[in-house]
Amino acid sequence: MRCYVQHGLAVEAVLALAVWAASDQRVQAQAAEEPDAGADVPVIEVEEPVSAEAPPIVAKPAPLGAANSDAPAMIVTGQRANESQRLVQSAEAVQVVDTTRAQTQSSDLGEVLARVQGVGVRREGGLGSTVRFTLNGLTDDQVRFFLDGVPLDQAGFPFGIANVPVNLVERVEIYRGVVPVRFGADALGGAVNLVTPDVRQNYIGGSYQVGSFGTHRVTVDGRYHNPANGWVFGHSAFLDIAKNNYKVRVELPQRDGSLAPRDVTRFHDAYRAYGVKLEGGLVDRSWAKRLLLSGYVSSFDKELQHNLWMTGAPYGEATYRQDVYGATARYDLNLGSRVKLSSVANYSYTTYGLRDQSQYIYDWNGQRLLAKPSRREWGEIADAPTDQVLTQHTFFGRILASWDIASEHAVRLSVRPGYVARSGDNRIELEQGAVDPLNASNGLFSLVAGIEYQVNFLDDVIENIVFVKDYVYSADVERDVGAGAGLRGQSVNDHRLGFGDLLRVRATEWLDVKLAYEYATRLPRADEVLGNGGLILANVELEPEVSHNVNVGPHLSVKRTPIGNLVYDLNLFLRDVDRLILLGGRGRSSQYDNVYGARSLGLENALSWSAPSGIVSLDGTFTWQDLRNTSSTGEYADTEGDRVPNRPYLFGSWGARVRLDDVIVKTDAIEPFYVGRYVHGFFVSWESLGLRESKLSVPDQVTHDIGVSWTFENEVARTSATLEVQNVTDARVYDNLGVQRPGRAFYAKVTATFR
Repeated sequence: MRCYVQHGLAVEAVLALAVWAASDQRVQAQAAEEPDAGADVPVIEVEEPVSAEAPPIVAKPAPLGAANSDAPAMIVTGQRANESQRLVQSAEAVQVVDTTRAQTQSSDLGEVLARVQGVGVRREGGLGSTVRFTLNGLTDDQVRFFLDGVPLDQAGFPFGIANVPVNLVERVEIYRGVVPVRFGADALGGAVNLVTPDVRQNYIGGSYQVGSFGTHRVTVDGRYHNPANGWVFGHSAFLDIAKNNYKVRVELPQRDGSLAPRDVTRFHDAYRAYGVKLEGGLVDRSWAKRLLLSGYVSSFDKELQHNLWMTGAPYGEATYRQDVYGATARYDLNLGSRVKLSSVANYSYTTYGLRDQSQYIYDWNGQRLLAKPSRREWGEIADAPTDQVLTQHTFFGRILASWDIASEHAVRLSVRPGYVARSGDNRIELEQGAVDPLNASNGLFSLVAGIEYQVNFLDDVIENIVFVKDYVYSADVERDVGAGAGLRGQSVNDHRLGFGDLLRVRATEWLDVKLAYEYATRLPRADEVLGNGGLILANVELEPEVSHNVNVGPHLSVKRTPIGNLVYDLNLFLRDVDRLILLGGRGRSSQYDNVYGARSLGLENALSWSAPSGIVSLDGTFTWQDLRNTSSTGEYADTEGDRVPNRPYLFGSWGARVRLDDVIVKTDAIEPFYVGRYVHGFFVSWESLGLRESKLSVPDQVTHDIGVSWTFENEVARTSATLEVQNVTDARVYDNLGVQRPGRAFYAKVTATFR
């Protein structure tokens, strides 16, 4: 209770700040003199990734407190720098990926992000499969994901960032190791924020993609804005279907009992997902900069075909399902020109369903071999049938207050509470007197608060942001203690502090140098603390992960030269992590534990060049990271100094594009393009254990994609059509040992946007 009282003072501070600003006559008098940060202005189209070109002639700095997406960092003569440029020019450790071009192509969001330096995206199969996202060596929930500042799984996309339709996302912000206070995030290795189009627009658009392996992807979205009365309405929807029936190579038994490799077609790996979101409200009113309410529903079904390494008998009937219903409310208010309040609240209801009751054993050709005699032996994943449902209620809120103390000084304060309540039901009849652990009522409360101070020196040559964060969480778990005693409650509370600093020095108009540091904390997620009521046990003693994160590097942007435009980004990084959380086995069950420390060192590069005419563009990325075990005690002490296994440490991508204008009709363009990607091979187990030549490893991976897009645009509409071939050489590609990804695939996609 003492912790809650202490952090309640932060909320009171926000309210006190608002009252003070409302009564400050000087601030109110200046309101009429300052430009409206939400006024309609031209938007600068940016390429992918966004460059940090210094603006031409700076008229005046914009309020420093405008750190949200409604206001730029500075106003330039004749136009306002857009939010993407503002971010990369700031002191924040951020990369920005514009998705305009990707929306016309067939690559999904996971493939787009895999071409960004420092980012790894690993899949366990085709569309809809489980994805592991890695940023600078840290992975899974060590990196937090958001949609317009709301946690991604609470915003209608619980099935992973790679499966979010790229046509519904305007840009992607990737925060490397150091996460701004405004997100209220407890990330360990960084954060990714997907940004959707602003509501202050008028358009309706859609896309349709068809391709190999039974793939169909449809999106529809639109916006309506009435500037006269401020009303805005928006909608978006998507539908994804894939059979994922591509060829894979497996070991099949022969007549003599030996195993031999054979190519077979996947038969139980289909995926279906859909989602709908409706949004409405008011903007740019005197009493509300933004007042929006949105509701959404999304669902996905996934057939499961094999275990983690694609070994043993395949699954022919096991399925997994997830459904999400939720609502989000946003309210932003400008209290004069120097104080702004921004708030968001979200509620989501999620159900997770796993069904595995097959009475048959299948082979890799999809044939039933035999039936299991006893119902107690039914099931394919474990040695017993499964039919369970988990239900989760999630509450999320955030209040952000920003105050421009003076033209070069700003303070921002955020408070983010969250609560997860989980229960469930095992639909299979239990033995008499047995306790169903899914019936337990479990809860997890967290509170992240932060304050940051920003100052600019020497006419914006130097920008520095220093911040402090506070983390609180409390878990209440019911578990079966056995011996017929039923469920017994257990609780734990924890409190941590974090801090950091962001520095940007503009050496010249074309060269920025950034240095960033954060002592970061990642609170355990609900799955890790509460378990899943089945094979994953609860562990309320789980401690938060902590890390020292450092980034340093230059960003060079030379534009409009006789040889074209050149952009180069270099980042050197350190992640020194303690109490990493891993899933460990305990017989038939498993449990998350704090098991060891790790240190990740590395560098990431990105280089892009375009000809003066814009006809030819080239780009490439290269990442090397050295993630090693630093534990001298515990179960991993014997592998101290080893590279952490089963994670790529060397990878890169490259691409080329040609643009030909006015080919068929005026204002059209034809763009042939090529993308290549390389991932160096890596060991699956610890490198110091066993003989090197006998170790299991994932081999080197090289893929090539080619395509051509045709785009036509006029005052009324923008349309495009693309033909693309992925994995042209039909290479066998593995992100995980034994789990083959799709081979050569053909896709066609059309998009249209009407204004």
